[in-house]
Amino acid sequence: MAGHNNATVLVIGSGGREHALADALARSPRVRQVLVCPGNAGTHAATADRLAAIESIAVETAGSDDFASLIACARAHQVDLTVVGPEAPLAAGIVDAFAAAGLRCFGPSAACARLESSKAFAKAFMAAAGIPTPHCRVFDDVAAARVYLGRVGPRVVIKASGLAAGKGVLLPEDVAEAEQALTRLMVERQHGSAGEQVLIEERVDGVEASLLALCDGTRAHLLPAAQDHKRLRDGDRGPNTGGMGAYAPAAVVTPELQRLIERQVFQPTLDRLRAAGTPYVGVLYAGLMLTATGPQVLEFNCRLGDPEAQALLPLLDCDLFDALLACLNGALAPDLVRTLPAAAATVVLAAAGYPDAPRRGDVVHGLAAAAQVPGVTVYHAGTSLQDGAVVTAGGRVLAVTGVGSDVQQALARAYLGVGCIRFDGMQYRHDIGAHAASGLP
Repeated sequence: MAGHNNATVLVIGSGGREHALADALARSPRVRQVLVCPGNAGTHAATADRLAAIESIAVETAGSDDFASLIACARAHQVDLTVVGPEAPLAAGIVDAFAAAGLRCFGPSAACARLESSKAFAKAFMAAAGIPTPHCRVFDDVAAARVYLGRVGPRVVIKASGLAAGKGVLLPEDVAEAEQALTRLMVERQHGSAGEQVLIEERVDGVEASLLALCDGTRAHLLPAAQDHKRLRDGDRGPNTGGMGAYAPAAVVTPELQRLIERQVFQPTLDRLRAAGTPYVGVLYAGLMLTATGPQVLEFNCRLGDPEAQALLPLLDCDLFDALLACLNGALAPDLVRTLPAAAATVVLAAAGYPDAPRRGDVVHGLAAAAQVPGVTVYHAGTSLQDGAVVTAGGRVLAVTGVGSDVQQALARAYLGVGCIRFDGMQYRHDIGAHAASGLP
């Protein structure tokens, strides 16, 4: 392993989460260079206050599961650690492929990543482990799903079992909407093979929260609780998206509640996977509903959330490179993961037409001005460079993060940064963290 200021890290992915990972890893005194594949317009160069250089690199691949090309890239650049951002390569087995090639890769194995890649598997796993989760039924036949829906009524959550980029969860308001959701997922295959199996889950009431933990196969070290905002428009209206903003820490998760969730959710998950011979190494994310009778797990993700990563990583007061290596070595000590006594808030700026048909090619203005706002970092997501200008190249274009002494100050700074930026058709929510800022859960 490379020594002081000599390590090269490869980050796989192109979104805001990956820019935030690169930024955090570049702060390590042990890291000389962070390569981001394929990266975006924001990962082409490091800013002055980073210790390491950040660079986007392109790798020609034969497909999303062409890990041989990525392994060849890692070897060519003498990469010491690869960090995987998105869920699809994890589900396809990138960590297993890198391990077989003798390369260090941070993330769960494909066997563990099934907790995210198959909601049906995750539900069965939670039932066997005694982890609290809403009751559901799994269907692979649309006619049987419709019969069941007729019995239970429309107050349900309908979920694609497979990976759907955060857009496969539907909350119908009436029977017609529920029927349409089943048709889109199972008949029209709006999300491809993700809808081959569908879950019809009871809808439970409460406050949602996200808890993420670094895991070394035996232990989980929980990061501050976060709250995500999935709906496109203010007031939690409009379609579900990949996430329009987040903030942390979420006061609704008290220290006592966090310890309860660690005991009821995270530790049983790690214990069961380790006993099965598939220890969980990586980030484990539990999406929770905090109900009147206790927390219930709505879903597991097997990587950093996006945009939660953009709100959590700036709060780290430790060397992320060392912490990730400790996870891989099965030696994650509590003092390796420290956070600032501060808060962070992230506001996502989305392209015109998002989430259905995002428009590309609109020039982004005001990035330099936003970067000058105290406490603000702008993470790129769906951006690219065109004739020297930053242009939109995806649905979620930027994530503007403010850090402050409390959530109110973090939000104020984030929105000051947002006010500096403009591009045609720019969409964002004006109420990220509004409940927290007003003292409500």
